[in-house]
Amino acid sequence: MSQLPIIAVVGPTATGKSDLGVALAQRLGAEIVNADASQFYRGMDIGTAKLPPEEWGGVPHHLLDILDVRAEASVAAYQERAREAITAIRARGRVPMLVGGSGLYVRAALDDLQIPPTDAAVRARWEMRLAQVGPDRLHAELTARDPEAAANILTSNGRRIVRALEVIELTGRPFSATMPRREFVAPTVMLGLTIERPDLDQRIVRRIDRMWSSGLLKEVQRLDRAGLREGRTASRAIGYAQALRQLDGALTEDEAKAETATVTRKFARRQQAWFGSDPRITWLPYDAPDLLDQALAAIERVA
Repeated sequence: MSQLPIIAVVGPTATGKSDLGVALAQRLGAEIVNADASQFYRGMDIGTAKLPPEEWGGVPHHLLDILDVRAEASVAAYQERAREAITAIRARGRVPMLVGGSGLYVRAALDDLQIPPTDAAVRARWEMRLAQVGPDRLHAELTARDPEAAANILTSNGRRIVRALEVIELTGRPFSATMPRREFVAPTVMLGLTIERPDLDQRIVRRIDRMWSSGLLKEVQRLDRAGLREGRTASRAIGYAQALRQLDGALTEDEAKAETATVTRKFARRQQAWFGSDPRITWLPYDAPDLLDQALAAIERVA
């Protein structure tokens, strides 16, 4: 092959993206750029299924453990850092490989996406409005201002509703007009892992059992002392929010695990819908015995 394009491995949670990414990177001389928003946080390891360094197989990983749990993740900051990492990997004569399931972050790194402005005072005002009237009422206000954006944001996602209303106020344009076009900023091959829902649900339950048996509660206790509850993003991460409530006595362990499974399934469905609508992705069965060979063949065809 001539110089390979950027490679991205995407898809829903619990499908084995990290393992495939490492295997591909070893074969192609690639370095991995993380695109899982929860894995940005230092110390959030068990609950995010973050690969420990001893399982990297000698493959350099970037943009892991870059935020304190009190910090808020930012698409704009990620876009800048991810593109810097991609440029540096290219300069070393290596192949950049994005791996993760946070759809907007993937597109921020790869697509022609102009990040809308933000303003702390404006956002605070909308957050106060959210606290006063609740997400359903605020979603109705968004529907009146930008029906297209409202149709693509869950009524329960107060944070996203607030962001949409903030952008509308700051720019005078619909939030839907700021969504990225499906235009790569550099040649890219996207590989997605497919899985049937019953299999995915079983893998999610098994992963959650492993999280608790591997010491998630101890991890969350340690992070709580480091300020986890102060973090707007980290404290709401799936599994961590439920573990905090278990530590507070609001949930039993079984209840915390069941709620985590429910929320994870919903998140996985949203990931499937997000990535499933992108015609540029080459889809591969997550459990194919020759998955690595299929992925390499797909890269060669597109490249």
